[in-house]
Amino acid sequence: MRDLNIALLQAELHWGNPQANRQTLAGMIAQEVSSADLVVLPEMFTTGFTMDVQSNGEPLDGQTANWLQSLAVEHDMAICGSVIIHDGDYFYNRLLWAGSDGSMQFYDKRHLFRMAQEHHHFRAGRSRLVVELQGWRICPLICYDLRFPVWSRGANEFDLLIYVANWPAARESAWTTLLPARAVENQCYVAGVNCVGKDDNNATYSGASLIADYFGNALATGSDEKETISATLSLEKLNRYREKFPAWKDADSFTVDPEPGRS
Repeated sequence: MRDLNIALLQAELHWGNPQANRQTLAGMIAQEVSSADLVVLPEMFTTGFTMDVQSNGEPLDGQTANWLQSLAVEHDMAICGSVIIHDGDYFYNRLLWAGSDGSMQFYDKRHLFRMAQEHHHFRAGRSRLVVELQGWRICPLICYDLRFPVWSRGANEFDLLIYVANWPAARESAWTTLLPARAVENQCYVAGVNCVGKDDNNATYSGASLIADYFGNALATGSDEKETISATLSLEKLNRYREKFPAWKDADSFTVDPEPGRS
């Protein structure tokens, strides 16, 4: 079983400036990430958390998606993060997963942040994505999804949960509490990447990106500055723990409404 080297890019995003953000993130990868198998970028990493979908929406085969694919192939790694995607009649807060082979998969944010009116501008996702990477099963989710344990729940369905976020400093305590909780209840690793700085909506972001093990212990934590947070994860240790303490076998079964509530 191969270990997984993961790196979270805790960046300060340039509001509504995809070119500047792509340049910043590409520079961080080139300068700070040399041996990662997986690099994780924040939520809406090209624009910051904006509801201006008309100005910032891109097609799925647009410039950012092509850039992400090229970068993944160039550095021989998987890279993921969310952007505003215009698909058909709708806009999505869509996580793009670019594989080192040039492949592309995606997940649409299910829980839209109504306090910012996100549910009035975006269409919610209907299904989760579980990606296989070097023997690892990885489930990437987006920001507000973190508050909903049912959607994050998996009975031995994945080995790593990822949350990409623009999580404001005012609610940092929820972020640092819920990430380890998701690790414990799912008996898996959890990685959450946030951004830093202040956006044009006057929201402040304090970073605190985190990589936690299946006990909820922090393996790596971010400060409130721009930086790369990295860790090496062991699938062998995780599987050994699951065999020794198979709480997942007693998990409740349930189904989820494919159409989340919208107003």
